[in-house]
Amino acid sequence: MTKMADSASSVEIVEGCRLPVLRKNQEHEDEWPLAEILSVKEVSGRKLYYVHYIDFNKRLDEWVTSDRLDMKKLQFPKKEAKTPTKNGLPGSRPSSPEREVKRKVDTVPLVTQVPPAPPVPSLPSSAEASQASVFPVARETNTFKTREDHEQLSSLTTNGTARRLIPSQPGRKRKANCGATDEMIKVLQYNKPQSASVFLPPPEDSQDSSDGIPSAPRMTGSLVSDRSHDDIVTRMKNIECIELGRHRLKPWYFSPYPQELTSLPILYLCEFCLKYLKSLKCLQRHLTKCNLRHPPGNEIYRKGTISFFEIDGRKNKNYSQNLCLLAKCFLDHKTLYYDTDPFLFYVMTEYDSKGFHIVGYFSKEKESTEDYNVACILTLPPYQRRGYGKLLIEFSYELSKVEGKTGTPEKPLSDLGLLSYRSYWSQTILEILMDLKPDNGERPQITINEISEITSVKKEDVISTLQYLNLINYYKGQYILTLSEDIVDGHERAMQKRHLRIDPKCLHFTPKDWSKRGKW
Repeated sequence: MTKMADSASSVEIVEGCRLPVLRKNQEHEDEWPLAEILSVKEVSGRKLYYVHYIDFNKRLDEWVTSDRLDMKKLQFPKKEAKTPTKNGLPGSRPSSPEREVKRKVDTVPLVTQVPPAPPVPSLPSSAEASQASVFPVARETNTFKTREDHEQLSSLTTNGTARRLIPSQPGRKRKANCGATDEMIKVLQYNKPQSASVFLPPPEDSQDSSDGIPSAPRMTGSLVSDRSHDDIVTRMKNIECIELGRHRLKPWYFSPYPQELTSLPILYLCEFCLKYLKSLKCLQRHLTKCNLRHPPGNEIYRKGTISFFEIDGRKNKNYSQNLCLLAKCFLDHKTLYYDTDPFLFYVMTEYDSKGFHIVGYFSKEKESTEDYNVACILTLPPYQRRGYGKLLIEFSYELSKVEGKTGTPEKPLSDLGLLSYRSYWSQTILEILMDLKPDNGERPQITINEISEITSVKKEDVISTLQYLNLINYYKGQYILTLSEDIVDGHERAMQKRHLRIDPKCLHFTPKDWSKRGKW
């Protein structure tokens, strides 16, 4: 280690260099993944390096000291040709990357965050869970899978939809999906698992397969942006620690809090109005004046200690903006707007004698032309892996049922968001299929449209989930759904662990027709 530190002092490490960096994996063993140096700073005469681990999620980026760098395998950034050409034509010179970065840093948008470069959020490796138990992660493997190889429903980890290899038959044409969505599909239940079928993995550049789901992020949406505003500032975490009520949170990503607050060791937030303060003394003074003991807005659901509050982004602008700033610390793929007027925020809280404490939230557009029922969704890290994520998703679909619509989350989904939605869709659809009763001794039948109407899940999501679970088969000229014993057992085990459910009787919600209002 001393030799490496000496090497680091003798060789100047600049931004853009790549080299192995020491970190602990999930088993607390040392590993040396390749990392890129994003920034260098000096504190008390000691150099610190901000590193991004290649092929790991950005939430694991961190400041490291020189003794954790392997200087023997240092790779300097590649220099471009002096007279680069554009489109192969001599004399046309693209703009300088250095000049572009400098220009962007000078004009950093306070409220804009961008999605990752590839349209599919990369699933972090299992080693990333070593940070803390609040980082549930998994890695996707693009390999051929058999029915027996599918994981249990409690830990769905795919980022795409498997599609079945169906041999072409002469003189017959049929669709690659499961035909018309109103076509009757027979449901078979086997006592023994069916023989293995070979599946094709989805293309690596797809968002969530081609089954009606966009293959790239939508650039015209409310909270989606492209990579054009990315720069070295927004790639680095800027808040060290956040104190929210009885919890201290370590942010995962950049959030555009005021610059003067980013140098503080701890940023203090009022857990009821989410106002940010620079010291504990300021927070204590604020609490003597703050009358809120729950989020502003209407309480539209309460069962036990769980409540949901509906907050209008126009009527409660300060709260909505503070909520977006906090959420941005844990969401990397959405754009953050201070214009919260077009949005509704649904905040889930847990009640005790001191008040209603925020657990998570989701936002949605007041008017969505593409049937989106969720724009952003987040469970705060202290409450993750306790069933609250699925509860938020289930609540969003209960609202869609009351509105008489089918809904889908806005793309792209984060890695953890995709896992939660896959798991929810699978459990919800299997619940419907297993409750079907045989009709006059024949196998039960159901259409894709009927599943969509019962669950309020959009048809494209139903189809992709059935294909992901390897349930759809083509037999004697018609589509059938085969439920193997493994699928049934896995579903029952998963449902036994799912204790938190939404009770529709406790929901007091009247949907508004926002299209008839002059201004939200």
